Amino acid sequence: MNYNEEKQALVNYGKKMSTEGLSSGTSGNLSIFNKESGLVFITPSGVDYQKTTSKDIVVMDLEGNIIDGDKKPSSEWHLHTLFYKNKPDARAVVHTHSVFCTTISALRMPIKPVHYVIADANSIEVPCADYKRYGTEELAKSAVKAAGKSDAVLLANHGIVVCGKDISSAYSLAKEMEYVAEIQYRAMSIGKPILLTDDEMKEVAEGFKNYGQPKKEDK
Repeated sequence: MNYNEEKQALVNYGKKMSTEGLSSGTSGNLSIFNKESGLVFITPSGVDYQKTTSKDIVVMDLEGNIIDGDKKPSSEWHLHTLFYKNKPDARAVVHTHSVFCTTISALRMPIKPVHYVIADANSIEVPCADYKRYGTEELAKSAVKAAGKSDAVLLANHGIVVCGKDISSAYSLAKEMEYVAEIQYRAMSIGKPILLTDDEMKEVAEGFKNYGQPKKEDK
């Protein structure tokens, strides 16, 4: 199988990540995990997202062995594979250098519950992992450890990494966390943010269970 759907999805979202300002230049990376085959589809290292094609997408296994592709995989492949190993429901990972998330990470503080949408990360705050050099297994281990049950984690002086049930949800989560990080930054610029309480966040999480349109079987 050539898995054109997964490859093209990464090409499309890579372009979105670039044009929507979540990462500049060739920074950031995305992947999709097909659990049935055990294959990881990941963007190549150092290739302009606007020039990336499906042929550039690298296919590898969870141990980092290249299965298909003539490009080097993203230098952060350890980050992606370790998230898949430790997050059973994760089917996509998005790592960005978005400005406000990176700003908060430079303070080495978490993204806090300044807005209820942070609940989409399956946490009341997005933790910040200890600093480790980019592209290392040590960084991946630090990120997974700090993330815990959260589906998003900041990387100190670096950016953010999120996971989701598919590439669409993972990308949306990356955008939402950038929004919350910007609210936190702006609030801190003029005062001390008033954080939502644990009880208020529990109410939000409960409300999210019925958010959106009902599934056909619920009608």
